[in-house]
Amino acid sequence: MLYTLYEAGYYASTPFRFATRLTRDFWGSPLNPARDTDIGRRIFASSDLIANLTRRYGKPEWGIETVEINGVSVRVRPTVVWTSPWCRLVHFSRDVSDLRRAGRTELDPPLLITAPMSGHYATLLRGTAQAFLQDHEVFITDWINARDVPVLEGRFEFADYVDHVRDMLRVLGPRPHVVAVCQPGPAVLAAAALMAEDNEPSRPATVTIMGSPIDARLSPTVTNQLAEERPFAWFKSNMIYTVPAPYPGMGRRVYPGFVQLFSFMSMNAERHQEAHWRYLQQLMDGDGDSVESHLAFYDEYLSVLDLTEEFYLQTVDIVFQRHLLPKGELMHRGRLVRCDAIRDIGLLTVEGENDDISGIGQTQAAHTLCSNLPDDMKMDYVQPKVGHYGVFNGRRFNEEIYPRVRDFVRRGEKGFDRREEAA
Repeated sequence: MLYTLYEAGYYASTPFRFATRLTRDFWGSPLNPARDTDIGRRIFASSDLIANLTRRYGKPEWGIETVEINGVSVRVRPTVVWTSPWCRLVHFSRDVSDLRRAGRTELDPPLLITAPMSGHYATLLRGTAQAFLQDHEVFITDWINARDVPVLEGRFEFADYVDHVRDMLRVLGPRPHVVAVCQPGPAVLAAAALMAEDNEPSRPATVTIMGSPIDARLSPTVTNQLAEERPFAWFKSNMIYTVPAPYPGMGRRVYPGFVQLFSFMSMNAERHQEAHWRYLQQLMDGDGDSVESHLAFYDEYLSVLDLTEEFYLQTVDIVFQRHLLPKGELMHRGRLVRCDAIRDIGLLTVEGENDDISGIGQTQAAHTLCSNLPDDMKMDYVQPKVGHYGVFNGRRFNEEIYPRVRDFVRRGEKGFDRREEAA
């Protein structure tokens, strides 16, 4: 019912949004002689803010056209190389001639970035992908909005996520590398364990897990506490709604993206209010650079997608309430997931000192689970002075975190020669 009311409210407010946009366009027009007056700037700024807060935000574009390598601008083209009803595997293909001009004559290691399926589109990892493109053939999981998947396509469960990771690693060929950003950490570690136990040729050479709830019992955050305090039935009764017409997934039960967005924003309500107040002031002051930065951030942040009922509820149950993976009790299609089967896959964990989503220790727990992995194939890093998003985006990620991940992947490409030499 909530989803239907949400849609009805949006369409009922169409005349108001239309009037607001007209007001903004009128007072922002260069033909309006009162445009640069104090009252003109105030009316324009107010109507622009309201128009942006009330419009729909679709899936953002990747916007990755080039990457700089050794001082050379290398052209990049996103190409879909594998699909399912739920996901597109996107390869950021770099121009070969540009790579040669940049001095790259050998193939860079293939690397899969697994984006979280937690309410935002994979484009949230644009900066992450741009960093890895300097030294890798980058592939990324581009998850599809559940409301756009017809009911006839069936369900998408936690086990399906694990299977998708395994299928996509096979597309990359023998011994690729995989980076799990936030929520997919448990599923990626489970996929690696299953592939290791089966000795699959496409099992990853290295797994990097960043800011992920491998063991959500450690250093619990507000998010963890909410998941543990509420009974499972509460999530099913209060967080799941039916997709209305006219979406292709009409009738599908989902955890709506707008519900997740409200949860995100309520955690930092004052910060968002201050950001929009600054935006209003910047518009009135004509501070174009700051305005563009604000719009770019919120164009991404306010773009959300729905999750299937079964995936959302199983994630709450498996990861945040019963903690099945760290307790050694996770079953995948009737088979026990054994992280101790991982013996030749390098493991790097990255955490942020100020992470308020996945507390310190939750990601590090992966090392304890991989008990048969040699110590010199493991690495843990805690980045000072960053929160959750700083673990995989921003200046400190580019300058301090990414180089460590890059070097670890290079060691994995060489089969961790240092371990063999030490032996």
